[in-house]
Formats: sequence, structure tokens, C-alpha cells
Amino acid sequence: MASSEGFLTDGQREIMKIASQSAENLSSSPKSPSSLLAEHHHHHHVRVPSGGGGGKAQSGGHAGRHVRRSHSGKFVRVKKDGAGGKGTWGKLLDTDGESRTDRNDPNYDSGEEPYQLVGSTVTDPLDEFKKSVVSIIEEYFSNGDVDLTASDLRELGSSEYYSYFIKRLVSMAMDRHDKEKEMASVLLSALYAAVISPAQIRDGFFMLIESADDLAVDILDAVDILALFLARAVVDDIIPPAFLARARKALPESSKGVQVIQTAEKSYLSAPHHAEVVERRWGGSTHITVEDVKKRISDLLREYVDSGDTYEACRCIRELGVSFFHHEVVKRALVLAMEIHTAEPQMLKLLKEAAEEGLISSSQMVKGFSRLEEVLDDLALDIPSAKAQFQRLAPKAISEGWLDASFLKPSSEDEDILVDDEKVRNYKKEVVTIIHEYFLSDDIPELIRSLEDLGAPEYNPIFLKRLITLAMDRKNREKEMASVLLSALHIEMFSTDDIVNGFVMLLESAEDTALDILDASNELALFLARAVIDDVLAPLNLEEISSRLLPKCSGSETVRMARSLVAARHAGERLLRCWGGGTGWAVEDAKDKIMKLLEEYESGGVVSEACRCIRDLGMPFFNHEVVKKALVMAMEKKNDRMLDLLQVCFSEGLITMNQMTKGFTRIKDALDDLALDIPNAMEKFSFYLEHALNKGWLLPSFDSTVTDV
Repeated sequence: MASSEGFLTDGQREIMKIASQSAENLSSSPKSPSSLLAEHHHHHHVRVPSGGGGGKAQSGGHAGRHVRRSHSGKFVRVKKDGAGGKGTWGKLLDTDGESRTDRNDPNYDSGEEPYQLVGSTVTDPLDEFKKSVVSIIEEYFSNGDVDLTASDLRELGSSEYYSYFIKRLVSMAMDRHDKEKEMASVLLSALYAAVISPAQIRDGFFMLIESADDLAVDILDAVDILALFLARAVVDDIIPPAFLARARKALPESSKGVQVIQTAEKSYLSAPHHAEVVERRWGGSTHITVEDVKKRISDLLREYVDSGDTYEACRCIRELGVSFFHHEVVKRALVLAMEIHTAEPQMLKLLKEAAEEGLISSSQMVKGFSRLEEVLDDLALDIPSAKAQFQRLAPKAISEGWLDASFLKPSSEDEDILVDDEKVRNYKKEVVTIIHEYFLSDDIPELIRSLEDLGAPEYNPIFLKRLITLAMDRKNREKEMASVLLSALHIEMFSTDDIVNGFVMLLESAEDTALDILDASNELALFLARAVIDDVLAPLNLEEISSRLLPKCSGSETVRMARSLVAARHAGERLLRCWGGGTGWAVEDAKDKIMKLLEEYESGGVVSEACRCIRDLGMPFFNHEVVKKALVMAMEKKNDRMLDLLQVCFSEGLITMNQMTKGFTRIKDALDDLALDIPNAMEKFSFYLEHALNKGWLLPSFDSTVTDV
């Protein structure tokens, strides 16, 4: 394990590297090229054995004060006065060939007795993690059980090393058959966000690309295989396309890593029908053929028609483990709904729930509808009303919020810019680079020059959509920069129409954005409200944007939320500072603070002070916790004064309709448990619910789901 020179083993260097990267993972922001490399040199909270006497290590259960590393790589006990011990340099004036201890010496100190450390080792957490993940991966390759692997990984803990797990999984799969490569890709999709954070996925892939030169020594075609893994990760939406450009900037031009990125971009991601080609390259599914999957989907849907058990059907879809093939579930469910008229409500309920759970992604839903649309003529031979039914079902799905509005092709001239031709694709690539450079440099004049050089003012709305989407996935600094940039662009080169069109495009794809960005709806509402405060949009423009969206889609709700933010008291001051309070402390800390402020209010505190505390939390996306805790406290203490606080928070736009609904939903889901401690919990909740509905706190969609409470 030890290296022959220096004070750290390779494994310990790796710990420092991984841990420094994982410190960044606490933020959801994609990394800048410089930070990808700079992280290798930071030491964040890592306890590693160090060459100096001040370093800390653990040795055989003793505190590590007097443990020092020798040149041979062994750990030895060092005498208290700083003298050598075996294998160290000795103390300053230690000239004796052999130091002896005389117990009769008046200065005798038992601490000077030589230590015998037999088989004492310093446990290296990364080494332990490495050994454990190899066996987890081997086991997964033999049993193919995604859920078991996810739970094994969770049990292992050490989440700061998950990016290393990704590197190990892919590098082991690269040396195996196509079956294992496919299994590795399926596992990564399954673990994405649920177990491994998006930032750790990006770090893991960067480490892989960075080690392409080493992998190429052992694995034939390593560059091509790794490029395919990278392309597959982009197609499966687990790393953003912008990652490729960012990683490339952080690598030496001559490295094989750059070749990997070029191959992924040129050979796989720019080819026609690339998504399908990449998905099927390794067989499309792990142990079974595409035909088998189709049969299983057909069987589970037929069974669902008979049983009506939505939960069981969702479980079966999840168990198939083919998230990239869910478009087939969508297509077959719609065909069944057309064939068996009585099954239509059931099928639509299943698709809606699968979409809301995130089981079927927005892109898979659109793909399913698109595939069905392509075969409508053939289908009409068996089901004469197929076209009419399809034309009724698609708008219904959009209005209920589980099919992206972009599916129905825009008809107005203003939205012709949505046509995704080659020119638009190139423009999108260019502006992503320009926006990333702006986030690094904060240079608005340079960005305006770059946009003028592109010479495509008709695509200004696309720029706005890209800018805000990228900023939403970053920290508050970048969100503030995006808002400031919009003000500058409105003065310099964007018309109000450009900005309105850009926001309409953004809001139409809000469901997609919500899959990747937690709390996308609230963030978008803040961007809209801030644009009004900055005079980039007039309040009337919000009405115009709203009129161009479907009435019940999540985009319409976002505009409503923005209007209430603008109408709240002191809105100007608050919205100008809305990105300024990036706190970054943990959720647990927030929960404690929420509990304290509610207890203080409950025991006679002032409403305005409670509101100030909620505002100072600086976590609007976590206000559902305030709602939940306030309602539980009202039940426990029999103090309905809590409802007054929620009313004030709602009126001031401090707690949005979305957050209210989320808080009430969480209480509703936990009612059975609450009833164990609070006997009249059901009765109390019904009263609070009626109050909330009367006051207009909740989303319309909530009303229908609570009639059975």
C-alpha cells in the first residue's frame, strides 16, 4: 500500500482529491473549468497522516499525537520530546549511535521507553470504500438487482466518495462484455439524484475522462468505449451537454480525455437519431431483448386494466429497470386507452402518476406521444377513431401538467423560432459557452459583444431561456448575475417582445426543468418578479405571458406566484435582495430554526417578528416545513393562532401557494402517524383544510385529492 517515497500513499492522495471534490458537491452548481482542476489542490476537512509532527492519524486505538510516518511508509510511535523513534530523523542533537534509557536517571520518563507496535495500521477510509464497492459492483454484474445495489451503496455510507464509485463502476464495465456496459449505464440512471447527487456524477465522469490515458494502457478501444459511456450519460439526462465543454477546458489538449470528449460529441451526439443509436448500442436492455421488454410492458398494462392498482403498476414499471425505454409504456398505455374505452381514465391516471413521481421523465413522455402520432394512420385501420382520440388526449395531458406543452407544435409566427434546425442547435451551443464565460468573468460588455458577433437577434428568446435555465442550476451569485444581465440586455439589445417570448418558452418547458432543478417553479417565479421590479417587464407583460400558456399547466401557476410576489409589501426591496442571502447551511439547521421561531410565536410572540425570522432563513423553497410544523403545533397545543401566522405569510407572498400545498400534502400523508400522538388529528386537519381552501391558500389540484380525508 505504501509508496516508496513521500509521506502519503497513493490511496491517501486519492482521499484528498475525492474529499476536496465532495466539498463542492454540497452546492448544486456545475463546476467551472478552473474549479475542476483547482480542487485537486485543496484540502477540505480531510484527516490524513502527515509527515510533520502536527499531522493526525489513528493508530491501533491510541490518540494519534505521537505517530509519525517513516520513509519506508510504516507508522511508528514518536517519543514525547520529538526525538526519532525507528525510521525517523531523530532529534536535533541526537549523535549517539544507539540511544539507551536509564531508569535510574533522575530525568527518566516512562514515555521514552521504546514502543512495540505490532501490526499497527492506519485505516484509510478510501481504501475501505474501494474494497467494498468492488464487491458491490461484482455482485450487481452477477444479479442485476438495481434496488439491492442502491441499498448496499447507501448502507456503505461514505457518500463523499460516491464519485469514486462511478469511476470504478464504469472502468470495471469497460473491461467486460456489452451486457455489463449496459447494466452500468442503467445503474447510473437509477442512482442519479436518488442516491448519488448530480454534482458527484459529474465529478465521477471527470475523473474517468481524466484517467483515460491510464485506462487506454489496459483496455483496447478505451477512448471509444468511454466516449460511448459519456454520450449515454448525456442521452440519459444524467450529465448536462455543457459538461463536455467545461471538462474539455480543464484537460491538457494532448490528453486522451480530450479525444474521449471529441469522439462523444462528433461520433455519437451529433449523429442523426443519436439518442436511439446510443441507447441501443449495448443491446438496449440488460438481460432481455427489446421484444421481451415490450411483452412485459404489455402484460403489466393488461394486468393493470384488470386490477386498477396504480401503485403496483408503477412498481412493475420501475422493476423493468429500463428508464430509457419508458416511451414504450406511454405508447402502449395510450393504445390500450383507445382500444378499451372504459380503460381510458385508468391509463391516464397511471401515466399522470408515473410522471408526477418522476418515474416516466418528461422527455420519455413526449417521445411516447410522438411515436404514437407517427403510427396514427396505421392505427386508424384497427381503431377508426384513433386520430380524434389522440387529438383529444394530447391537450388533456398538457392541461393536467404531465405532457410538455412543447409537444403541440406552436402555430404563431412569434414561436417559429422553436423549430430546432441545425442553425438553432449551433446557436444554442455557442450561447452556452458565452454564458459560462460570463459566469466566470462577470463581464457584461464582453457578453454583449459576443452576442452581436453571433448576429442572430431573432434567437434572443432562446438566449434568455438558456441563461435562466443555467443560472437556476447554479448558486445565488449566478442567479443575481443573470438578473443583472437581463436588465443590461433590455437596455442594450433585447426588445420587450424578446423577453416575453423567452419567458413563455421557459414556462412551457417548466415540467422538464423541474426534473433537473429542485424547486424550479419558485425560482422561475422569482426571476419573473425580479424582472418586473427591474423594469425589464411591465406588470401587464405578466398577463400577456399568462394568456399564452395553458390555464392549468405549472407555468401558469408560476406566473400567478410571480404576481403575488410583486404585489407583496416591500416587494421591491425584498426582490432586489432575493439572490443575496445564499446561506448554504444544512436542512437540519433550518428545521431547528423553524421550530424555535414557531415556539416563540406560539407562546405569545409577534407575527411581524415570526415573519422576519422566516424571511431571514433565506430558504423560500423550504417554507413547506414552516407550514407542516405550524399545523402540527396547532394540533398539539390546541392553538389555532398558528393559522393567523400562515395567513399573514401567505398575504405577504412569503409562503407561496406551492409551498402551502406541499406543507398540507405532507401533513395529509403523515396523518396516520400523527393520530397516534394526537387523537383528534383527523378532525383538526379537516378543519384546517377547510380554512385553507376558503382562504385560497392551496393549488386547485389539491382540492379534488382531499375529499376522502
